Amino acid sequence: MRTETVPPLAIKEYDHVQIPMRDGTLLAARMWLPSTAEDDPVPAILEYIPYRRRDLTAARDSVNHPYLAARGFGCVRVDIRGTGDSEGVLRDEYLELEQQDAEDVLAWIARQPWCTGKVGMLGLSWGGFAALQVAARRPPALHAVVACSFTDDRYSDDLHYMGGCLLSDNLAESGTVFAVSTCPPDPDVVGERWRDMWLERLEGIDCWLEQWLRDQRRTPYWQHASICEDYSAIQCPVMAVSGWADGYSNAVFRVLEHLKVPRRGLIGPWSHRYPHQGEPGPAIGFLQEVVEWFDRWLRDGPAATDDEPMLRTWMQDSVPPSTAYDERPGRWVGEPSWPSPHVRVDRHALAPHRICGTQEAEDRVPRQELTISSPLSVGQFAGKWCSYNAPPDLPYDQREEDGGSLVFDTDPLTERYDMLGAPVAELEVSVDQPVAMIAARLSDVDEEGRATRVTYGLLNLTHRDSHEQPEPLQPGRTYTVRITLNGVAQSFPPGHRIRLAVSTSYWPLAWPPPRPVRMSVFTGSSALELPTRPIDEPDEVPLSEFGPPEGATPIRTEEIRPSEQRWRVSRDLVDYHSELEVRKGLGVVRFPDIDLDVTRTVHESYEWIADDFASVTAASTWVVGFRRGDWDARTVTRTTLECTETEFIVHAELDAYDGDHRIVSRNWAHRIPRDLV
Repeated sequence: MRTETVPPLAIKEYDHVQIPMRDGTLLAARMWLPSTAEDDPVPAILEYIPYRRRDLTAARDSVNHPYLAARGFGCVRVDIRGTGDSEGVLRDEYLELEQQDAEDVLAWIARQPWCTGKVGMLGLSWGGFAALQVAARRPPALHAVVACSFTDDRYSDDLHYMGGCLLSDNLAESGTVFAVSTCPPDPDVVGERWRDMWLERLEGIDCWLEQWLRDQRRTPYWQHASICEDYSAIQCPVMAVSGWADGYSNAVFRVLEHLKVPRRGLIGPWSHRYPHQGEPGPAIGFLQEVVEWFDRWLRDGPAATDDEPMLRTWMQDSVPPSTAYDERPGRWVGEPSWPSPHVRVDRHALAPHRICGTQEAEDRVPRQELTISSPLSVGQFAGKWCSYNAPPDLPYDQREEDGGSLVFDTDPLTERYDMLGAPVAELEVSVDQPVAMIAARLSDVDEEGRATRVTYGLLNLTHRDSHEQPEPLQPGRTYTVRITLNGVAQSFPPGHRIRLAVSTSYWPLAWPPPRPVRMSVFTGSSALELPTRPIDEPDEVPLSEFGPPEGATPIRTEEIRPSEQRWRVSRDLVDYHSELEVRKGLGVVRFPDIDLDVTRTVHESYEWIADDFASVTAASTWVVGFRRGDWDARTVTRTTLECTETEFIVHAELDAYDGDHRIVSRNWAHRIPRDLV
């Protein structure tokens, strides 16, 4: 734990700074500097994201950046091109132009008289992506990175194509960026040209979901900005951070394994949030960790972090199933390297409906054909691919899901069992369709039979050998496939059972195959590999105690209209119409310091009829509005995704209002062939 020996510094805040790009475009930034920086230059920290620094992330920014500035760093928070008060149009995520802009920003920061020339990048989600993507370009000013909730693989370990399966978060995230990229700049900042800048965005934007569906394989589109293509490109120290309830925890393991630079990993129980604001708790003093990391690498500070374990992670204790948790019980453990010498892989043969013990020889397990054709209702309690812990979006009791799955259980455990890493289900299977998927789920089953999902994995079976060159299946032929589940740190108590459940659909978390699939799994040749951390392994790798969460005092906000949170599953037994409805948003929030009211409401729906795989439909609608005095601007965006057996059908709508007048109305319609998805 970092112990401060000097009081925090006084700081100055600069609300609107313009940073010129090489093509003349101006990006908008906010800066926090130690008040002495002009006379005594300091290293800098950049956060580079599209989520509007003056309102949508203003409260979070006000906690993080003043805190870091008061500890001797110049902090710069930039709205990327086409967002917030920055000029231009945001046309897609992680484009070459976006990364060139980041290099220009870093060079500009390094030239400022208040900066020593050394810059670090800090970011969550898009900001974590950006930090590593820019690090791979090796700009001379960038000396260290703290990346939170990120991936190194944009295709198969992002919200797009998990295991080659189309995630419904494609639709949800396209709705988010559709809304964010069409919001207006603030006239209090950019003046009378706000309307022209807004119109440029509204006319220049395109349908992001259509682009993401055009590339259903791992093409150069996805390889771009995926650092797994060349880990050696990153030459600066990296702290990699995520949470077990987040969608982005796997990349921490891979970064620790493949990078050759100084690196540290941190995985807590959290959802998609910074760890000092982490939910589920316990939250930790993460900003102290950030200060220590950047002290070490931006100004040659004490090398205390060199004695830390490479990976610090929260080993989660067993909990009953719930869609949200305030806290996750557990303990911190440390690993000296990854892969860890403390973890071994135990292989368990699968017998009919049983997970065998490691002492049971695979060649003595009877071979039996078990079949399943899962209904579309399997997955309605899966939660979100990436949890934000609000509205409640974690998976619920898996017993109903297990009813439409093949289930394999261990005997009741006789002692505590700890797991750390990524389980693998190796299955011999055959199917009756050329396109099929497998969802494999691992659950903690208590003495009363309640099943808490611990982790899961997906595989599009046409991608069994390659994401670049998938091949259709031959009905009736047997295949041996490996489904890698998401990494996890989980402790199972005595008396509980470990359950593997296998299904042929997992809607609405993942888009189902074109037609219902009947799958056979053959025991005797199928197995489950579990990353075992024996309980007699020591945790006494030097492991600092985390301090309490700290941060600067957040800016004042006022709730004008409360947020609406809903997560509702419904089913009509007359026409067999089912729906998962999600409502989320911040209602109306007032920012008194800038006299601004911000409205944000979000409605997502995922619908289907009986077991008609061509009936599945997803929709995302956003309303985002800004009001100050006579200024009243808002956008309404809607994206829907439907399908047939052979096509995906995309519709998108954009309406923008200046007061009561609709100034832009645009519509998109695309039909995209299904490519073995």
